[in-house]
Amino acid sequence: MSPIAITRLLVLAAVWGASFLFMRIIAPVLGTLPTAFFRVSIACLGLLVILALLRVRWDFNGKLKACLVLGMINSGIPATLYSVAAQVLPAGYSAIFNATTPLMGVLIGVLFFREPMTASKLGGIFLGLFGVGILSGAGPVAFDLQLLQGALSCLAATTCYGFAGFLARRWLDQQGGLDSRLSALGSMMGATLLLLPLFGYSVLTQPPASWGGWDVWLSLLGLGLVCTAFAYILYFRLLSEIGPVKASTVTFMIPAFGVLWGAWLLDEPLSMAHLYGGVLIAVALWLVLKPATVGKPVRA
Repeated sequence: MSPIAITRLLVLAAVWGASFLFMRIIAPVLGTLPTAFFRVSIACLGLLVILALLRVRWDFNGKLKACLVLGMINSGIPATLYSVAAQVLPAGYSAIFNATTPLMGVLIGVLFFREPMTASKLGGIFLGLFGVGILSGAGPVAFDLQLLQGALSCLAATTCYGFAGFLARRWLDQQGGLDSRLSALGSMMGATLLLLPLFGYSVLTQPPASWGGWDVWLSLLGLGLVCTAFAYILYFRLLSEIGPVKASTVTFMIPAFGVLWGAWLLDEPLSMAHLYGGVLIAVALWLVLKPATVGKPVRA
């Protein structure tokens, strides 16, 4: 990769790692649904402005409905689940759990989309789950029902990402594909439409005790505009420049930035479990993402 591509990859990892920091600031104040709704709606408005400035032609090629549904699966539901986790988990925890996304993708591909399971991928799945277990049981946060709830929320979010990846390939990449910037916009529109009525109901029935101060709303702007809208543009630029396999290596770096942001700005405690769990998950990701060697696949 060129130095520019490596720089973009590092910037993207730092930006996405910061998203867990912002959610950790916002979610305990506003609650789950307001955090999730403002994140996707602000990102949607930001993408509208970006596409207008870039003069991107609005031609969804008959795939707008697919984009909206994908947005609900890939953005709306995960944003809600990560907001749940942000109320009980340190930012570094959520960032490391997020790194299991490729592992979930492998499992979903095998179970639902007839993808082959290689020995390397199978070993990566078990190693990744072992790393998650170490982080959950031996980390600086006591293992209790809240930690379990947060961990399961993160894993459910990565499961949504796994499904969305296969559905996007099936729904959007056919018949010439779709401009990735329009895919991003359609995704945010779908997520906003999903969360709007839920947000309205939650505000009417159980409004937040406080709508927060400048720190919360500046964090919301950072989360929506920088960590979601800008990150989408940067990620799609990397996809076209270095390809999906190399671009997916950003997953390796996000946990490091998530842990560092949390420790530096929120004084979250560090422990060796961060290192052990993070390294195991990183090795698991390498096993899953490395090019397959010639040989017979192992069927699940």
